[in-house]
This record gives sequence, structure tokens and C-alpha cells, in this order.
Amino acid sequence: MSLIGDGLEKAVQKAFTRPAPKSAGAQMRYLVKQLGGTKAVAQMLRISQRTVERYVKNQIKKPRPDLAGRLEREVKQRWQPLIRAKAKQKAASTGGIIIDTRARLGSTDQDRIRHLTVALPPVHAARLFDAQDQGAGDARLQEIAAEALKEVYFQDGGRRAGSLDEVRFSDIEHLEFDL
Repeated sequence: MSLIGDGLEKAVQKAFTRPAPKSAGAQMRYLVKQLGGTKAVAQMLRISQRTVERYVKNQIKKPRPDLAGRLEREVKQRWQPLIRAKAKQKAASTGGIIIDTRARLGSTDQDRIRHLTVALPPVHAARLFDAQDQGAGDARLQEIAAEALKEVYFQDGGRRAGSLDEVRFSDIEHLEFDL
């Protein structure tokens, strides 16, 4: 995924009411239940069906590091979809989203490293989540975040810097979202 996409995903995961399965066997059993069989899980994870069956029966307990990462990512993408949807809906309709970043920000003549923590209104949260759901890349998500920061931080909702055309958002050192 991407830096901004991963940040949005982590923010949504904070809304989970139960922790996702941790052990490889529990994760495999969850995926088998979700996808309806060991064959589908094996194809998704690019391993043999027999290997999936062995994880399900706890005959194998510790996956290779690359498989462990894929397994955890797939489980977290599917974990508590209704909670995930409610968190996104709340952020996009009433709550908004908080962005905490340390990056190079500014207009054409004033770029500098800034550390900002800004509450973005629901409109901007909705744009970010919609773009992420449509498969937008990191560059597009970065543009949307830059437009949001321009409007909320630099222009203060239209009260200042009205002639500001563009805000650059680059060299991201730290980025975190909170719902």
C-alpha cells in the first residue's frame, strides 16, 4: 500500500472492538471461514492447499516472515468490516479526521519542514476514504491531503491567504491519522 493509505488503515483499525487473531493457525482458520475453503486461501497467499490445511490443524505454527506478513495483512483487511465501515462513515459525516504530520509543506516560495496536527473536517475525511476505496495511489492521496491542509491550515477556511494557489506536501517524515 502507501504511506497515506497505511495511515488511514491504521486509524480505522483503532476502532476495532476485538483484537484480530494473532497466531498463524487462528489467522488461517479465520481466512478459511471468510473465503469459504482452503483452496481460495492457498491461492490468495500463494502457498499450497496442503500447507493451509496444516496451519488450520496447528501442525505448522510459525510461518516464514514473508508469509506471516501477507497473512496478517489479509486478516486485518477483512477483520470487523461493519466496525470499519461505521468508523469511516462517522469520520466522513460528523467526526472528521486528525492528521499529525512532519513534512515539507508550503507554497512555492515558503516550503519548509513543519510539524502539524490539524483536525480536518468530515468533507476532507470523506474525500480521503473515497479515494482510498477506489484504489487511488499514494500520489493522489497526497494531493487530497495537501488540498485539505491548504484549506484548513493555510487558508483557515477562507479567512486568510485567499490567493494561495497550491500547497506542496512532500518529504513526509511522519504521518499519522486519528478518527
